[in-house]
Amino acid sequence: MGYRIGLAGAVVASLLLAGCGGSSVRSGAPNAATLAADYRGAPAPLAGLFAKRNSLLGGGTPAFARELRALRGYPVVVNKWASWCDNCLEEFTVFQEVAPRYGRRVAFLGDDWDDGGGHSWLAKHPLSFPSYEDHSGSIDQLLGPASASYAPVTYFYDRRGKQVYFHYGPYLSAASLAHDIRLYLGA
Repeated sequence: MGYRIGLAGAVVASLLLAGCGGSSVRSGAPNAATLAADYRGAPAPLAGLFAKRNSLLGGGTPAFARELRALRGYPVVVNKWASWCDNCLEEFTVFQEVAPRYGRRVAFLGDDWDDGGGHSWLAKHPLSFPSYEDHSGSIDQLLGPASASYAPVTYFYDRRGKQVYFHYGPYLSAASLAHDIRLYLGA
């Protein structure tokens, strides 16, 4: 009897685990033609981000800080993510939908935090903006030392380059991310 209960419990646990991993997340990325139309007419700095879409950029904190400075004059949304973080992966479809919608007015950047699988994840789940590799966590420290051991976190910077809000946890809907962009960035 105990064997049957144990076996049944193992089967149920296996089924639950199979549905919870990051590999079950489907890409919601728009096709290339739709993306190109969404970004057509974007100001040069935002078009430049789109040109580097779906890439992992190196250079660490200095390169990331330069990018933020270069984006002054535009609101910026920075999403801290990792390919091993199930909550981060669940919200990828939200960023795939929302970033192109606001791509002519708002800059989007990613912080691929403490990760070794970012390249393979992006190959399956492309973003319309670039991310910076952050193996050491130094970009994360720049963004918000209080959130250094947590992901996902989304940071909002106003046009002057001042961080005005951060959101702990995943965005579970496009509407909630769009709401925060309008509320905190006026975009």
